[in-house]
Amino acid sequence: MPELRTLPAGRRHGPSLRRQLLQPLFWVWALGMAVAVAGALLLARAAANAAFDRGLQDEASALAAKVIWTDRGPLLDLSRQAMELITWDRADRNAFAMVDADRNVLAGDGQVPVPDWHRRSTQQPTVFEDLYGGEPVRGVVFSVMSPMLDRAVSIIVVESTRKRAQATRDIQIGIVLPSLALGAITFTLLAWGIRRGLQPLRDVAAEVAARDTHDWRPLPLQDVPAEAVPLIERINTLLDNVQHAMSVQRRFIADAAHQLRTPVAGIRVLVQDLQQELSAVAPASGDRPWEPVLAQLLGSSDRMARLIGQLLSLARSETALTVDADHRVHELVPLLREATEPLVLRGLREGRSVVLDAPPLPVEARVHPMWFGEVVVNLLDNALRYGGEHIVLRVQAAHTGTGATIEIEDDGAGVAPELLPRLFEPFWRGERADLRNDGGTGLGLAIAREIIERMGGRLDAATRPAVPGMRFTIRLAA
Repeated sequence: MPELRTLPAGRRHGPSLRRQLLQPLFWVWALGMAVAVAGALLLARAAANAAFDRGLQDEASALAAKVIWTDRGPLLDLSRQAMELITWDRADRNAFAMVDADRNVLAGDGQVPVPDWHRRSTQQPTVFEDLYGGEPVRGVVFSVMSPMLDRAVSIIVVESTRKRAQATRDIQIGIVLPSLALGAITFTLLAWGIRRGLQPLRDVAAEVAARDTHDWRPLPLQDVPAEAVPLIERINTLLDNVQHAMSVQRRFIADAAHQLRTPVAGIRVLVQDLQQELSAVAPASGDRPWEPVLAQLLGSSDRMARLIGQLLSLARSETALTVDADHRVHELVPLLREATEPLVLRGLREGRSVVLDAPPLPVEARVHPMWFGEVVVNLLDNALRYGGEHIVLRVQAAHTGTGATIEIEDDGAGVAPELLPRLFEPFWRGERADLRNDGGTGLGLAIAREIIERMGGRLDAATRPAVPGMRFTIRLAA
């Protein structure tokens, strides 16, 4: 059996696809940029050195052409102005010298460094590096042989590396900065392209997030990348399977509840008939030990009938209030009066006050009239069962100007604040509900929230100390 791998604690998913695509590309880009920058630096240095070295070689060759061989020895036929022109430079330090085979300076600056191998540079000027006046210099050596005598002199020209270093920096900047800018633009466009390619997946996720919890329509495929189509198709198959399973479940609940109604009604009728027959044959003043048992049977059948009715309401509401249900804008006050009239009369018989607080102007919202009445009946029935003596049904237009807010508030004991989230759980009736004989089923609030959410609204609850007892608030859209 394959081993199941779990994500680390606190991590809900793996790394993003965008990150997995960009990370290796980033390292390839970074490595390429590093190689390009290093190559640019080396190329700039080599180019600057080659340019300045050619200048020095040309200068040395020009000086070598001015060497004259006389009886007194070699002379450098160079005017003073020419010598000053060669050695004068504001941005650099230049010097030259002519030396013999024994390294004796015959002309020029005696501080110019002379390489030990200077006599071997007879074919062309040779480049070398040394120090001149404590400063790094780069120079060339060119040895000239006498055409008549077996003698040779070497022409040495040196210059400091200031100008070539500046030229190297200029070339490097001219190469590196555009390369970095081009690389950054390329990587930015690459990231934008990946983001754009993944946008259809984000669109699908946004559509799923915006859907109602009961909307199981297939996800669109027209803009999805080909690589993600199998995933979306599998999700659509899963949605179809879930929708089918929920439909089967609703149909089973509805069929089971419908089939149970007849025998439960029969039991109730039989209990009533038995109660009447026993009352008729028993003496009026005698003991009637069967009455408590029959009363319990009658109460149990009533609760079972109510539970079956609630189950049918839940199943029918799930079927009727689909995403595409026809919810129109209605005036709410007439709907409230029609739905609550029987419960108001029941409250009066029980000595309870039920007050409808409505503004004189019409209050409108988008609802399904029949199922909106079901919600109000369930909430008001809950208040009559568990609330106090005074119940207020308050309706008003929403503060945003669209929609409406309906509040059902009582002055009863309420519930513990930590139990509020459980109020809307199916079949939850509070602690030790098994000891209470209040006729409740634990489905009324669950059905109410289900219907309100399917109509695009919201149902919230509040308890003491925020309100006098218990308050349920319905918020509906226009």
